[in-house]
Amino acid sequence: MQTVVKLSGRITTINGNQVEEYIRSQISSDTDSLILDAENLEYISSVGLRITLKLKKEIPNTSVINCNSNVYEIFSVSGFAEMMEITKAYRQISIKGCQKIGSGFFGDVYRLDDETIVKVYKRPDCLEMIKSEQQLAKKAFVMGIPTAIPYDIVRVGNLYGTVFELLDAVTVVDLINDEDSIKEFCKKAVSVLKQMHSTHVDKKDFPRKVDQVFLQLEGCKECFSEKTYQKLMMLLQNLSEVDTLIHSDFHIKNIMMQNDELLLIDMDKLSIGQPLFEFAAMYATYVAFGCIDKNNCMEFLGIPNEKAELIFNTTFDLYYEDKTKHQKAEIFKRIKLFAYLFVLYLRKHYGNLEDKLVRDTISYSANYVANLANQIDSLE
Repeated sequence: MQTVVKLSGRITTINGNQVEEYIRSQISSDTDSLILDAENLEYISSVGLRITLKLKKEIPNTSVINCNSNVYEIFSVSGFAEMMEITKAYRQISIKGCQKIGSGFFGDVYRLDDETIVKVYKRPDCLEMIKSEQQLAKKAFVMGIPTAIPYDIVRVGNLYGTVFELLDAVTVVDLINDEDSIKEFCKKAVSVLKQMHSTHVDKKDFPRKVDQVFLQLEGCKECFSEKTYQKLMMLLQNLSEVDTLIHSDFHIKNIMMQNDELLLIDMDKLSIGQPLFEFAAMYATYVAFGCIDKNNCMEFLGIPNEKAELIFNTTFDLYYEDKTKHQKAEIFKRIKLFAYLFVLYLRKHYGNLEDKLVRDTISYSANYVANLANQIDSLE
């Protein structure tokens, strides 16, 4: 169990014993991870360092977070920063008056100024997710994937955000006004998708998408008959392994245009997997989430349903332009199978189950997946 203890004021020889007693009073017998939050700590003496060292020996997974510059310097000079996790406080910023340029399931994106944007995560416990996304983005950038590099983690009230440098970049949603501009965007999108889908990586460096899909299926098991559940398990288990990248959240709100080139700004779901799962996530965003809630596209993407569906269909046709009509139809069935499984999982686990639209979406998606599963014998 993780225990967080907030420190404040000054820790000196005068109050060292009381501080240690206070910290130990917050620790239970189940504590296996201790976080000392130093956000309000002004100063720590050698007494405080000895207390920290004792706690570290007793609970190896002990860390100190949110240190101001002076406190961090004391930990650093004394060598503590080399033997345990000591992190500085994240700078606080305000998004008041900032233009909101994107909204996702886990975060919203704001333009801070002409050169920078910030993605603010909706949950206060997402710091590890942010760090993971930054690492994935940097790996993708090194491999030549056109992604904006996040360079700072900040606090926005009690939430966390990650800052990107995007000089003179604009959101794609502002550029797709008619069929011609949509087709031009989709051509660029397909080029980026094919670049990712042909980028071979070391499997240990990225999560496997199929593992995430297994978890989604397990989380929705009660929505299916045992026969349908086993059929879906079999389809996934027999799917060929790959070592190429997919973005897993490729849609207009996660794409910026800079100097006539596309840049991806959301890499937290970057993984290795079949393009099937890439298009399933796209179809879910552009079409399937609106299966019952017809306002979903306008609220989430800022465009009407017809435009969203046109973007998906154009991207799909350009990507699979070498396939026959029959082959495209078979691929489309498999895409929709996992698109609706994705919708089912998110609505079931993160939606407001008291909302009739959410309940109806869950029911519709479960039936859709079950019907398609009966029509598909292989995902290849």
